[in-house]
Amino acid sequence: MAVMSEEVVAELERALPAGRVVRDADVLASYAHDEAEWAPYGRPAALVRPRETADVREVVARCAARGVPVVARGAGTGLSGGANALDGCVVISFEAMNAVLKIDPDERLAVVQPGVVNDDLRSACAEYGLWYPPDPASAPWSTIGGNVATNAGGLCCVKYGVTRDYVLGLEAVVGRGDVVRLGRRTAKGVAGYDLAGLMVGSEGTLGIITEITVRLRGTRAAERTVVGYFDSLVTAGEAVAAVAAAGIVPSALELIDRHCLRAVDEWRNMGLTDGGDVLLLGRCDAPGQAGEEEADAMLACFESVGATWSARSTDAEEAEALFAARRLAYPALERLGPVLSEDICVPKMLVPEMLARIERIAGEHDTHIANIAHAGDGNLHPLMITSPDDEPARLRAQAAFERIIDEAIDLGGTVTGEHGVGLLKRRGLEDEAGPVVLDMHRAIKQALDPAGIFNPGKVFAVDGPLNS
Repeated sequence: MAVMSEEVVAELERALPAGRVVRDADVLASYAHDEAEWAPYGRPAALVRPRETADVREVVARCAARGVPVVARGAGTGLSGGANALDGCVVISFEAMNAVLKIDPDERLAVVQPGVVNDDLRSACAEYGLWYPPDPASAPWSTIGGNVATNAGGLCCVKYGVTRDYVLGLEAVVGRGDVVRLGRRTAKGVAGYDLAGLMVGSEGTLGIITEITVRLRGTRAAERTVVGYFDSLVTAGEAVAAVAAAGIVPSALELIDRHCLRAVDEWRNMGLTDGGDVLLLGRCDAPGQAGEEEADAMLACFESVGATWSARSTDAEEAEALFAARRLAYPALERLGPVLSEDICVPKMLVPEMLARIERIAGEHDTHIANIAHAGDGNLHPLMITSPDDEPARLRAQAAFERIIDEAIDLGGTVTGEHGVGLLKRRGLEDEAGPVVLDMHRAIKQALDPAGIFNPGKVFAVDGPLNS
């Protein structure tokens, strides 16, 4: 592999414009992994920063000819190891392909390069009175290409859906260097298999996406915020179930537990822990009187299960600060030590049961587990926190991580709602999907990646069951 990689890198240095191929060891080290704690990674042979699709085609064609792995990378904010380098691979970073190529207000679509930051696209759309809904907590930094790779969700996906619901079409480099266009720009279209949809969430294992066409919405109505504090995770989960049972579809319903509240308070002194142990943040954006009634109904749901304090927020600035605190929870916890992030999703009515199981697992494995969640759609993010250099604590946390995956599957849930399988969830995917479905995945991988170069070893083991 080392010889082949060296030959490919030398060819790319000759074929691509100066500065697009990087060998510097310190630079390569900074691109070797994403933010997934304890996920293994190797040392890439080179980094390529393409500026156009032709550059990507050149990389793929030369790597395919010699069997050198190619790993695509966005902003590196992933939490499953999906963008981690392999020894001798070529990493493609899309930071220089960051243009919003087109916004069409009549057709309500945008065409973007994969390096466009999520919030930058939102800002560009807002100038036309349009809105791109997917909003992962990393939206100020994460890129559309990375969001597409993992089918990212976010706070408002409980009502408005995830990335796949907004991808109309895309351009990709596949196979041994073929440039293809998949999907459509029309409102409807059923010609052939949904290959564009297949690429969304494929984590760079089927090809390299170089352009994305996304659906847009009109600016939504003003949101109304409902706040509730609860004395336990299970009670907060019961409030989530009550909202679902009442037929309310909030524009956001987020959970933050006492560990996260305390971490944010210690960092930013926001007074979040004053109200109780678990905070639920709900939002409704139905227009006019319907929105008023929806917010009142959500508040009634909070009160019906025994919220220790609940209210509708009448201060827009205060409401925004609370949701900002939700986005700060993960970086606040990282200040305490290494954080291993979960990403399970269970049926909404089983959120209380899953939260109870998480608490039990924390005690049984003597592991500090904090919880944030897109609770409204059952997407929970238990966060296992350890002390640096504490090997026994790390092993306990990893065991707790696997137990939580098993419990989610037992409740009819899934091992990942939005972070992707990457390296950390491969065993869980095996258990969730089963051997027949995994073979279907491998057949698709083989058909679209005959050279076996696209992010090999991620999502599932190509040649058979995992041993780890």
